[in-house]
Amino acid sequence: MQLTRAADYALRVMIHLAEAPPGARARREELAEASEVPPQFMAKVLQAMSRADLITSHRGIHGGFELARPANRITVLDVVEAIEGPLCLNTCLAQDARCGRLWWCGGHDVWKQAQAAMMRVLQRATLARLAEDSRARRAGTAPPIPAPLEQIWN
Repeated sequence: MQLTRAADYALRVMIHLAEAPPGARARREELAEASEVPPQFMAKVLQAMSRADLITSHRGIHGGFELARPANRITVLDVVEAIEGPLCLNTCLAQDARCGRLWWCGGHDVWKQAQAAMMRVLQRATLARLAEDSRARRAGTAPPIPAPLEQIWN
């Protein structure tokens, strides 16, 4: 399984919005430039984030985009699933899966554990934490292991 480029772009945009002060709005052009997202992807990303109620858009001279809720209440999983839909490492793990090999397949438990670990990482990683990590990296004070992974390993 590989996430699409759109998921990567969406996360970049959302981290940029999370770094802004509460209530600050960013225009589409600013978001595209700051997050290095090609303009042709911005509409798709912003529409998906808006449909998922992760951002709000405002028209007019003071318009732009902002997070719909505090950054500590939006997870990477929220962002990724807004673009990709429900994540699933293998078809046997899908909600409506009816795998005929489930009772004898030795790989099922591995897929299930890997899926659970991936979901845990993405659910624990909030935009607030990623924005904090981004600021620390730019300042040269980033931790050696990204905090969300460190929390899972320990």
